[in-house]
Amino acid sequence: MIQEVIHPKTYLEIGVESGDTLKYAAADTIAIGVDPSPLVSQPLGRLTKVYEKTSDEFFKSSDLLKEFAGNPVELAFIDGMHLFEFALRDFINIEKYCAANSIILVHDCYPLDDITAARERITSFWSGDVWKLIVCLKKYRPDLSINVIGTFPTGLAIITNLNPQSQILEDNINDLYEEFIDMDYEHINKDKAGKLNFVANERNLIEDILRRCKNIT
Repeated sequence: MIQEVIHPKTYLEIGVESGDTLKYAAADTIAIGVDPSPLVSQPLGRLTKVYEKTSDEFFKSSDLLKEFAGNPVELAFIDGMHLFEFALRDFINIEKYCAANSIILVHDCYPLDDITAARERITSFWSGDVWKLIVCLKKYRPDLSINVIGTFPTGLAIITNLNPQSQILEDNINDLYEEFIDMDYEHINKDKAGKLNFVANERNLIEDILRRCKNIT
């Protein structure tokens, strides 16, 4: 639905796996998927490329502006390694190539419980501590617009009002690691909806967020 409403010229996906979400990029969308071990089993668009690299390796070796024919990243989806520091680095690296009205989606930002939201995976289902990215961005990037949609099972963040010139996160990244990597789940447990900017998973609410960002009538 998000792809349909926005119909982006450019789309970047971190964490491809079988291609279940990358396949929704339209035929005329320049799409790039990044995954160290892709297992693509879906038909992809004619302008879609998949890079078999970690996201850190990809951003070190690739120029997204060149990959996207001089266009900014219009829509991105972060669904790679389910740890805070990886999601933070992906957000920092992607925002550099965005415009103010670009949209970054982040998966697994509304965890089920403390066990499946822990840094160590001890259950078959695991969302990790990506939720800490939302807490971090709310504190240090209040200029961003952040809504975490209650999609099944562990949420989807829609982050807008981006600023590719911002250096706050990158310049303080080691301090952010120290502050958030060891943050306990109890930080959000008593007010998860408030701490994580929860929005109900209703199409009209989601479309309103997207249209306001993109100025779509």
